[in-house]
Formats: sequence, C-alpha cells, structure tokens
Amino acid sequence: MKSGVFATMELDPPARDQVLAVQRWADPRMAGESPPHVTMVGSSGAGPMPPGIPAERIRELIEPITASTAPVVVQLERPHRFMQTDIVVLPISPHGALRTLHERIRTCGLPFEQPRFPFSPHVTLSFYPTLTPEMERKLMQVRVDDPVRLESIKFWLTIEPQAPRLLLELTLDGRLRTAN
Repeated sequence: MKSGVFATMELDPPARDQVLAVQRWADPRMAGESPPHVTMVGSSGAGPMPPGIPAERIRELIEPITASTAPVVVQLERPHRFMQTDIVVLPISPHGALRTLHERIRTCGLPFEQPRFPFSPHVTLSFYPTLTPEMERKLMQVRVDDPVRLESIKFWLTIEPQAPRLLLELTLDGRLRTAN
C-alpha cells in the first residue's frame, strides 16, 4: 500500500460477518487491520489522493455526490485469484451504480495519483499469506449469496508504516437529485 488518502465502503451484515469469518482463518493480519470493504479510491480506477489534502476539501467536493446517491447494492461474485499473486478476492461487477459512483468521485475535481489498475471493485479474502493448495481450494469455495448494501464512504489517511487514520465518513442518502 502507498501513502495517501484512500476511500473505502464497508460491507453491511450479514455479508460483512461472513467475509470477516473467512478472513480470520485465511488472513488474520488483514482481518485485524480493517473490516471487510470495497476500495473505491486508492488502488484501481483512481490512485490515492495526496496525503496533505484537507478533509474539508474532500467533504466540499464529495458530499454533493453522496447526498445525491442512494445506497448501492452489489452482488459478490465467485472468488478469483489475481494472476501471479496469492491474493484472493470476491469480485464485484464494475458496471452499474458502483461504477457511476466511482466515476463521479474520480471526476469531482480532487487530485488523484495514477491508478495501478483499471477499476476492478472487489472484497479481499486473503492478501498477506502465501497460499497453500488446501487454502486456495477452501477460498475458492467461498460463496456470499446475499446482496451487499454499501451505505457510506470512509476516507482514510495512510502514511506508512502508521495505521490509517479516519479523516471523513459520508453517508449515501440519495436526498438531492442532480442532472448527473
């Protein structure tokens, strides 16, 4: 992970609890670092924001987006192992309401670093450990059948090696209507 400001959307129960249980046995280190989430800014589609950006500037540009966006419901797909890595994730379709929200954030006027990958939303099951064949087999059997509701976006300041610090949380409430 790089230093900068990242944005995540945490899963709601029951999917959160199901994914967390898998993370606890597959990757206890990751399970202890943050709740199960989808990264909206920082790794794919939009790189992190510079570490010095004020929370009030983020609020100024993002709050109109969250105020006009209803909570997003997504389906977690079958597990996938990122090529040439030991990272196993539950992919989410990069189309629809989640893509629209991501694009609105990416084009709101905030500065973002170059992304490392195209927008590929997902929930990570295992990140740190080297996979054994048995572990990979078990992870590939994970299914989260219930739709997942994403209701808020959290903005985190990450300066390695320090723990991330929450800068701002905004709720998707769909109150305002815009032409977008």
